Amino acid sequence: MPAGVAAAGAVESVRENTEAERLIEAPEWVPRSGAVHLVPSFSALTAAPVSFRFEISVRLAGAWSSWVAADAIGSAAFDSLPACGTPLSADIDEFTTPSPVEAIRLRLRWRGERAALASPWLIALSASDQRPSPSAPSSGATRGASLSVPAISQMAVGGPHALRICSPTSVAMVLGYWGRDVPALSLAADVFHAATDRYGVWPAAIAAAARHDVAGYLLRFPDWASAAWCLEHEMPIVASVRFAAGELRGAPLAETSGHLVVLTGYDGDWVLVNDPAAAGDDTVRRRYLRSELERVWLQRAGMGYVLFPPPRARR
Repeated sequence: MPAGVAAAGAVESVRENTEAERLIEAPEWVPRSGAVHLVPSFSALTAAPVSFRFEISVRLAGAWSSWVAADAIGSAAFDSLPACGTPLSADIDEFTTPSPVEAIRLRLRWRGERAALASPWLIALSASDQRPSPSAPSSGATRGASLSVPAISQMAVGGPHALRICSPTSVAMVLGYWGRDVPALSLAADVFHAATDRYGVWPAAIAAAARHDVAGYLLRFPDWASAAWCLEHEMPIVASVRFAAGELRGAPLAETSGHLVVLTGYDGDWVLVNDPAAAGDDTVRRRYLRSELERVWLQRAGMGYVLFPPPRARR
């Protein structure tokens, strides 16, 4: 697995809160380095409708914070948690603290058909200190990877929503790579988060891919070596980038405060990318300098979707 990824062990408990709701609790976890940014994800390999909400409590200065909830994913409504003063805060799908946490407790509040939890599922948590990734020197090495990921332009298929659907279009490309032909607009409808009027809520994208039998998780990539590991193991990456004018030469967008692209390989100092913002499918495939891609991805948000079919479903 990529550097910085570790298995946390078995789920501590799954209990029925009400007839329609279950609470899944993960074991207490101590991050290996001071974490101030937490992004959870849930991947359930079932086509059944599922709604969920993440709740986190952190230990700071020896004391546990109150539980804080992220926005719910799916159509179900969940009761609000008691309002308590706490240093932990949530913004849609991200949790942040003002200082590094000592330990983390994570739970998932879940609503859906009882049979859905009988399918394989995965809870993941990306914990980061938010320090920019160190920029690796250009090596000129010949080592690389190239994955045949289908090219889809959000501009060609998106109609009035074309500028807003980079996330579902990128997921559609990766699903196509894994042999699941799902229209980008169908995925866009699936991932749309009505509460925030967004198509780019990260856990919604992971959950949507799982409904097509492709598992996944969110990861704040610590360095280029971790990304290269995924590509060398035939796993494309959906990367969240942002850049000002002139920072990413050859990109179809002049600048962006947030955009998703698919990393499909690398060739020495170049990264192979499917950029859904291209005007047509024939210009989606691009090559960006690795030094520039690292700057606009790893040295900023650094977030990525890692999507893969489970072993029983591998092509």
